[in-house]
Amino acid sequence: MARPSQLGFQDAASPVMEELLNFHDYAMVIVFLISTLVLYIIVVTASTKLTDKKLTQSQGAEMIWTVAPAILLIMVALPSLRILYIMDEINNPHLTVKAVGHQWFWSYEYSDHENIEFESYMIPTNDLSEGQYRLLEADNRMVVPTKAQVRMLITSDDVIHAWAVPALGLKVDAVPGRLNQTAFIIGRPGVFYGQCSEICGANHSFMPIVVETIDTEDFVFWISTMLES
Repeated sequence: MARPSQLGFQDAASPVMEELLNFHDYAMVIVFLISTLVLYIIVVTASTKLTDKKLTQSQGAEMIWTVAPAILLIMVALPSLRILYIMDEINNPHLTVKAVGHQWFWSYEYSDHENIEFESYMIPTNDLSEGQYRLLEADNRMVVPTKAQVRMLITSDDVIHAWAVPALGLKVDAVPGRLNQTAFIIGRPGVFYGQCSEICGANHSFMPIVVETIDTEDFVFWISTMLES
């Protein structure tokens, strides 16, 4: 959950988000070093009148400022590609949930179980209970078990939406006529909030996503309750 005046990312709730945060910190160190070096060169160039013909016409210097950026790009590209492949990896999911975007609400279908599907609307401000978050609470939460790989199938019924939960490192477009998929694992019980991240009409701001993770035993009980209702 984001905090007021927060400048950084939300706390990671999935292994993929942890990898993204680590890569962000790693890339920022490289960007800081490059920026410092460039600023130093600009200051030195602008503040001194001395010139060195051997330096300005040096083949060695040209080699360095050609090879060094290439090495830095490789240092950034390889970890980035690794994370991209990790994000696309889906191995034997324990649960499959289909999310369908509508104007302006989400509906969820638990494909591994018959007759478990429901719609999720934003709770109006006047109906919020104490401690609930404005524009982020939904009347029906998507419930999943902890420490289990969950596959998400995401599509849309009308216009383009986007199913996004920052704490999980997920943002997948919901496109009419197309079925996109992603997967995640959440290691701890909790409630994680997201919103539609694709401008989809007048009420685009009122499509919250609420993912609740519970222990496996509690999830089995929740499933049996939904099947009975």
